[in-house]
Amino acid sequence: MSARTPSEPLPRPPAEARHGWARALAVTLTGLFTMVLVAAFGLWAAGAADLPDNAFPRVVAATLVAAVGGAVQLSGNAGSLARTQAGITVIPLSVTLAGALVIGAGFLRPLRHRAVAQGRELAGWAARIGVLWLLALIGLGLGARQTFAVDLGNGTLGDLGELFGIEPKVGFTTDLAQTVLFGLLWLAGVLVLALLVARGAPLPPRLLRYQEPVRPAAYAMVVLLLVCVVIGLVTAIVVSATRGHAAETWALILLGLPNLVWPVFTIGLGATWHGRVDGPFGLPMPHLLDEVLRTKGVSTLNLSTLADHDGRVWWLPVVDAVLLLAMAFLMAVRSPPRTPAWQHAVRMAVGLALTVLAICLLCRIDAHYGLSLLGVGDLGGGLSGQVLLRPDIWSAVGLALLWGLVAGFVGGLLARAVHRKGRGRSAPHDGGLSAPQQP
Repeated sequence: MSARTPSEPLPRPPAEARHGWARALAVTLTGLFTMVLVAAFGLWAAGAADLPDNAFPRVVAATLVAAVGGAVQLSGNAGSLARTQAGITVIPLSVTLAGALVIGAGFLRPLRHRAVAQGRELAGWAARIGVLWLLALIGLGLGARQTFAVDLGNGTLGDLGELFGIEPKVGFTTDLAQTVLFGLLWLAGVLVLALLVARGAPLPPRLLRYQEPVRPAAYAMVVLLLVCVVIGLVTAIVVSATRGHAAETWALILLGLPNLVWPVFTIGLGATWHGRVDGPFGLPMPHLLDEVLRTKGVSTLNLSTLADHDGRVWWLPVVDAVLLLAMAFLMAVRSPPRTPAWQHAVRMAVGLALTVLAICLLCRIDAHYGLSLLGVGDLGGGLSGQVLLRPDIWSAVGLALLWGLVAGFVGGLLARAVHRKGRGRSAPHDGGLSAPQQP
């Protein structure tokens, strides 16, 4: 055995050792615990802790399944003389966002301070997390099952139910196969997006040429979404402190704040949404939206219809313009100085269009429940309801392209002064996107 001289550096451990199974377990459990915590507090604020039969843990599990795109199915059983109809399509995006941020950060942490990583290494690290996440999805899917008895009340429905001995039940369950499939796709999307956004994350050598056109725009879009959430969070806290309804406000914050602020951002761009809130079932939302949506038919949500109830809505395009210019400037500053303004415009337009498309797909809501007995429905018993929210997708995407082109071009022009100033003080640089040399 040869002796090591004092001048020789200590041998570096293999890269694989820094992200083995133990670290993958830590990332998975931390992300899962964060989502459980956010969902549990949000459901508690919404009053779900009072559900019968100790159903609260199962409702939390169902919320996590929905948060990762899994299938939660409502079911009803009212016997041969009654009929129930129920369905739900909604993603609690506050829970989704919390889990994505924690898991993405945990995935990137052992890869920081690296210039290049082989594709096999990245795939192996992601696969370890994926295997453990698969086990978590199976556990959540099996645990998210519950049935409740429906109280028919003291009205006509109650009398008919007592006469015929009918005890309607409603519950929820999960499609395990769909939950596993979409849960794994959600995880893959989170890990890929983390690699796209983080400037210091290593990429395989073959993908290095794509980081200049992709990473600055992806980073700017993620920052845009997070800034919208922060603005909504501050607004919700201020409203809660001044007008009360603290429990409902925190339920909104912890379960569906992005479900509200991201569509509002698209409305500021000129997009149109359609929605309705009917019956006792609804979502905690500002009084303005509740007033517009609680109509006999499907309501239209856009700048014009909202301004009929509150003229301050016209400030939304101004806020959106400021946000988009700031994000375009941020994207241009993080790009190489040689990039022309028209390329910034195209990249911003594509990034914003994809972001708005994602908002339209993720923020749709369709939930309904109805009960009829002997062909007679509801009878004022408050046992049916509907919550609906859906966008005009392609008009929203088209408007995003226009806004992105203008904001990207202006942001590129504004960033030229910063790049010139940087060249005056030091040698030309590439905006921090080029990979440093490996030791």
